[in-house]
Amino acid sequence: MTYEKHHFAAALAVVEDLAPALRLSLRVKPAHSATLGQALGLDLPTRVGARVAAGGTEALCLGPDEWLLTAPEGTDLATPARAVYADAPHSLVDISDREISLRLSGPAVLDLLAACCPRNVAAMPVGTAARTVFDSATVILWRDGPADFRMDIWRSFAPHVRALLAQVQGELAAGL
Repeated sequence: MTYEKHHFAAALAVVEDLAPALRLSLRVKPAHSATLGQALGLDLPTRVGARVAAGGTEALCLGPDEWLLTAPEGTDLATPARAVYADAPHSLVDISDREISLRLSGPAVLDLLAACCPRNVAAMPVGTAARTVFDSATVILWRDGPADFRMDIWRSFAPHVRALLAQVQGELAAGL
């Protein structure tokens, strides 16, 4: 019976590793963002927290001149960006190895996140994302659905964040 209870609780808040992806940190002046976005095949969002996707590439606005770009591994975004550098000077840095991504989902995912995140994640609209903290770790939290999130974590903080998530899952299980 204990196993079934724990299994049911785990299904309430599921934590899964996502496949590695290309991640790029982009810095460009707002005046040049449209030119660079066109070269990359998407309109870079201008509102902090807004995200857009096109052709497998996703862009998240983290600040007035800062974006996080994600795409499947093997995608080449550097070549089209380099082609417009003279018209749109920018910094494009591959940070793929710096972070891992987790998928957090299930009916209790908001409780799972609220345990260690000061942001009101329930108020985040679906289709947005934000840089925030989870306990002491800086993370990027993407809201993909009402009960579906992605969390990007620096590799060095991943063991700490995973341990916290497992602890909260246990606490959720005990509360059943």
